[in-house]
Amino acid sequence: MIGTTAAQPRPRTPARKLTMTILMGLLLAVPLFATYLLVYDREGQSQTARMSIVEGWGGPQTIAGPYLVIPFSRAVVRETTDNGRTVRRTERQEELLFVAPTRVAFRSRIAAERRRRSIYEAVVYRTHVSIGGAFRLPDFAALNILADSVRMAEAEIRVGISNAKGLAGSRPAIRANGRPLPLIPGSSLNVTANSGFTARGPLAGGVGADGALAFDVAFDLRGSDALSFLPSAEQTTIEAQSDWPHPSFSGAFLPNRAAGAGAFPATWQIGNLALNRPVVTIGEQAMGTADAVTIGLLDPINLYSQVNRATKYGFMFIGFTFLALLMFDIIGGAPVPGVAYLLIGAGLVLFFVLLLALSEVIGFLGAYVVAAAAIVALIGSYSAAILHSWRRAGVVAALLGGLYAVLYVLLSLEAYSLLIGSVLLFGALAGVMYATRRVDWSGVALGRGEAGAVA
Repeated sequence: MIGTTAAQPRPRTPARKLTMTILMGLLLAVPLFATYLLVYDREGQSQTARMSIVEGWGGPQTIAGPYLVIPFSRAVVRETTDNGRTVRRTERQEELLFVAPTRVAFRSRIAAERRRRSIYEAVVYRTHVSIGGAFRLPDFAALNILADSVRMAEAEIRVGISNAKGLAGSRPAIRANGRPLPLIPGSSLNVTANSGFTARGPLAGGVGADGALAFDVAFDLRGSDALSFLPSAEQTTIEAQSDWPHPSFSGAFLPNRAAGAGAFPATWQIGNLALNRPVVTIGEQAMGTADAVTIGLLDPINLYSQVNRATKYGFMFIGFTFLALLMFDIIGGAPVPGVAYLLIGAGLVLFFVLLLALSEVIGFLGAYVVAAAAIVALIGSYSAAILHSWRRAGVVAALLGGLYAVLYVLLSLEAYSLLIGSVLLFGALAGVMYATRRVDWSGVALGRGEAGAVA
């Protein structure tokens, strides 16, 4: 008589184990994506905190001008219809003539500093700006402007500053041919939203026989992140000095620097032919910041962008670690339960959360070392328990340590990250192909104990 026996659990084949591992990896995409969103949320909070730090200090500053603005009037014929008849009327229309300098030289000494609030910080600066140059009165007849309609007694010199809060504590000065001029707030320049200051005074007496009017401007300015200049003269020279070690030069023109020279002093030589703009216009030119010269003082290490980039490699960590566990399971005969995959995957995702939290306090490099060491120790210890071998756990820990080292290199060498990552994936695929070349994926995976019992 044949006795009844309990139903034996269906043995798992290597193919089933591989499928289970892939499903576990896909499941971990949810917390990994949540971590990705967390980075964006913290970056938004950081931007809000940074804006509150610089709110009363002055944001990124843009300096426009100076312009010599001369009011004049001219006759304009207008046609109207009255009772079916066309009536022409001659009216006087008030206009403004904007004259850019023939030459202008900007000199700026920028002193940058960090300001902190809680764990957040912002880069602010003070700068002393001096502007020297000369205007030349245009040929009014060539512009169809009657000389007697020009009111030089009401002429102004306008300097635009994008954020007038940056002038707090400063006493700007404008001199024409060495003579100080009274100032009023506002520049009436659209390019700086009317912010800045204007000098009014009798300028006609200062104009030389050749129509030239020398000027110099000086003021102290506060700002944050960046300082920009909008060139407009026939010949513009800009010279900037700063102690900030990692400036960023951007905009329409880059500084003239010899090979191997330091960042500062930075100088620019710009002619109005390169600007493709006339020096004299009736009305303010429609111009934006496209032609600006910008000196950026942003922190070169943006920890949020680095953590963001690191998080994108999360699937590589999960994939390589799960692959190592799968090889121990299929080839080494050390069964790994599905829950272990989830716990180890959670630890790998936790690395990025730790990296983000610690970076805000101790900086990216220190946070990276601490978070990587903690996760390697945690997963290495847990692997020794589930694999029943400290030697096998050492392999897992060494793999993770190597992955974290490679990831840091990828983050540091952004230009070669794709090449290095591709070579790494190729090597991993080749290794897996070699290790599993004799695995019967449809057969039953037997542990060493089970194999001995069958024998």
